[in-house]
Amino acid sequence: MNYLSEQNIFIFMLQILLLLGLARGLGELFRKLKKPPVTAEILAGIVLGPTILGRFFPVTYNYIFPQNAVQHTMLETIAWLGAFFFLLETGLAIDFSSAWRQRGDALKIAIAGIIIPLAIGFTACLFLPAHYMQNPQDRLIFSVFLATVMMISAMPVAARALHDLNLSKTDLSFLIMSALSVNDIIGWLIFTLVLGVFTQANPDIGKILVMIVFSISFIIICLSVGRKFTNAIISKLQAMELPQPAASLTFICLLGLLCGALTQNIGIHALFGFFIAGIMAGEAKALSERTRHIISQMVYAIFVPLFFAGIGLKTDFFSNFDILLVLFVSIIGIGGRFLGAWVGVNLTKVSKVNRLSVAIAHTPGGTMDIVVGLFALQYHLISETVFVAIVAGAVISSLLLGPWLSYSIKRRKEISILEYFPRETVISSLKADNKDNAIKQLCELAGEQENMPGIEKLYTAVMERENEMGTAVEHGIAIPHARFVTLANPLIVFGRSVAGIDWDSPDGKPTQFIFLILTPHGDEDIQVQILSLIAKVMSNKQARNEVFRTADSGEIWAILQKAFSVYHIVRK
Repeated sequence: MNYLSEQNIFIFMLQILLLLGLARGLGELFRKLKKPPVTAEILAGIVLGPTILGRFFPVTYNYIFPQNAVQHTMLETIAWLGAFFFLLETGLAIDFSSAWRQRGDALKIAIAGIIIPLAIGFTACLFLPAHYMQNPQDRLIFSVFLATVMMISAMPVAARALHDLNLSKTDLSFLIMSALSVNDIIGWLIFTLVLGVFTQANPDIGKILVMIVFSISFIIICLSVGRKFTNAIISKLQAMELPQPAASLTFICLLGLLCGALTQNIGIHALFGFFIAGIMAGEAKALSERTRHIISQMVYAIFVPLFFAGIGLKTDFFSNFDILLVLFVSIIGIGGRFLGAWVGVNLTKVSKVNRLSVAIAHTPGGTMDIVVGLFALQYHLISETVFVAIVAGAVISSLLLGPWLSYSIKRRKEISILEYFPRETVISSLKADNKDNAIKQLCELAGEQENMPGIEKLYTAVMERENEMGTAVEHGIAIPHARFVTLANPLIVFGRSVAGIDWDSPDGKPTQFIFLILTPHGDEDIQVQILSLIAKVMSNKQARNEVFRTADSGEIWAILQKAFSVYHIVRK
């Protein structure tokens, strides 16, 4: 039996210390600069890897990262854990039920966003020079793989950009995330099938068909029976009053291991099993937003930084940087994903003003491309030069998304929020002690205004939207909303809860400031503008404190009016 030496353990601790410390430090710096943290995490690995440390300080590099099989295996095991938990958390963020309910428009966008970039990427890859391939005889499977990489849109990157622009709770965001959810599921299925075929010693049509049937059957079972089973188990764990979120977290990890083992045995990859396990757990209504947030924090605080920092140790990015290939992957990837989503969204009834934003939100490659590229590199499906190009293309597309999406929002018609927020639609102290009653009380006040639908109709529509995707955000704020065909103009109703209401917010804090937003069905642009502006204003701690300390409804309205007037813009 082999045992780890004291030196093995010391070097391992030193590696983790340097990788995690530098990755997290640079990640927080990039986060403040509104840049993707994954870029900083990869940069940490590049600094500590053969690209910089190995090139300029080879003695130090070889001491910290010795070419030792035991040492390499220890660090590689951590990398695999990081990959598994990253895929588990990615699946956890997917709301499959909501995506399925949006299947009309979302499915059109997702299917076009898969077929078109896949076709463009595959065709373009067929003309790449043979020296980019590990084995020129595998050009067909190489082209399918690289086209798949350039097809997958990075949902976490898009979600972060929407959050930074205060759009995460809008119907626009809901549609984008629904379409990206379908894109992720199908994209990962294609990749794992390609990888499964490639790693088989003697693949034939029969084996491939069996693998496809098993894979699709696995997905169907997990997303139907599996979802209900997972929800029942998590509900049972909570009913047993076991420590939370520890008990739920343990179960979700076990579920990931089970699904990973099953998919690995089917012949696809364990990564896909963890991804599907995350989707099943994410569908559990019993799993609170607070628990989801804790799981996400754990994964992104430890496992993800180590995994992406470790990517920088895999290869020399300077020696393998090919500017032509980087441009090829970036242009074909961004252009294909944009064109696919643009064609898809133009087949829907989505308003013209939102179509550009939907298409732009599908352009980032980001983390998913890098994960796919890394495992293709490990299985010798691609060369180090291609892998570096995939990483560079993912980083470039992620950096472009924020400014590009912001441009699409700023070019919309401008509005003044104050004309939709009358003085009489403020409740200084809500009597409700739960979310449903709070929404009902706000709908009752809204129903008393001129030219409004009936109270029951208002309440039903708002609750339907709330149940599809919760509207609580950080800082004790919730923005329930709905759209109505018969409504002529938007209406904003505000209610304050002094005690706070459990709204299942991401940060676990009780909700105290509730804005009910009612907008005409045909004007999605107004809803986006209003929700974004409210989120921006109420993120100011001073404004929240002033509203909380004031007892009179008229004074609350005056404070909010002053806060909104800073962003007052006249509608064109």
